[in-house]
Amino acid sequence: MGEPHNAEPARPANLGHDARRIVMSALADGIVAVDDSGVIRICNPAAEELVGRPTGELVGTLFGHPVVAGESTEIDLMLPGGQTRVVEMRATTTTVAGQFLHVAALRDVTLRRQAEQELEAELERRGSVIAVAAHEVRNPLTGIGQLVDMLRDPRESFTDEERADVLGRIADRTAHVQSLVKKLLTVAKIDAKISHTTTVPVPVLEVILERLAEFADRPRNVNVSCDPGVRVLADRGELSEMLVNYLENAFAYGAPPFQVDVAEQPGGVEIRVCDNGPGVPAEFEASLFDRFTRGARARRGTEGSGLGLWIVRHLARANDGDAYFEPGEAGACFCLRLPQAPRR
Repeated sequence: MGEPHNAEPARPANLGHDARRIVMSALADGIVAVDDSGVIRICNPAAEELVGRPTGELVGTLFGHPVVAGESTEIDLMLPGGQTRVVEMRATTTTVAGQFLHVAALRDVTLRRQAEQELEAELERRGSVIAVAAHEVRNPLTGIGQLVDMLRDPRESFTDEERADVLGRIADRTAHVQSLVKKLLTVAKIDAKISHTTTVPVPVLEVILERLAEFADRPRNVNVSCDPGVRVLADRGELSEMLVNYLENAFAYGAPPFQVDVAEQPGGVEIRVCDNGPGVPAEFEASLFDRFTRGARARRGTEGSGLGLWIVRHLARANDGDAYFEPGEAGACFCLRLPQAPRR
């Protein structure tokens, strides 16, 4: 709302009792009537509520928004406390007690605007997921198709060693697609707020060894330090998924030797997955666990969706823990803290 206009405004009483009664009867919406100079001459109680100021302060001040007959638009009203209220304004013109006025009907649509913005953000996120899926799945599937065509081509002659190599590459690309699909399904569940987290005592070393068995020859480069008696309170399936994502991240962006350390600490158990690669640039650390984030350290040709670390942090917090990064002199260490379960 603007400052008082220099001209002495006509008070509501000058417009006549019947005219004021007609205007004030429109209680469903806030009603503001302004003259050709944009000065408020009449407002009803609903308008007072919308604007957060009494009639005595509003009448005689500039409305601050153009009122064009026949148009409907949304405006942002600044409230006295600094908050903003979104209002739909429909305008018309009329003559009240001989005075030509522009009448604006105001309806609070703040909640609707918020809902629309949340929906737009959700659609944008879902669109990003679809875009990532299309890009990340297309490349390995194209490679798989080419390799299969090579094996099918009767003009090609392969030794047993060459054929095994081609089959190995097909298996690698298939595993990548399977991993990506699993991540996308997890993201979909998180976005849909579908949670079936069931915390039970889980032996950490047992789960680590199970997950390492999924990485072919990688375990020979991994040193594990974990007391067999250490257990955490977590959903076993979600702990497995967190460890897989940390290990995938280390194998994709780090360098051997890799280290998995598990330590009992006050308040919980810390699991650290460390590598001896190039590390993480300091300017990128703050966004490491953001959705769809891949840093400059990602090597050319390295496949990745930018979802793994985001999933780890979400699942960790769903299990009353947390996920975080600790810089070191060399390489990178990604940490996971979970509640400790009593030893057997």
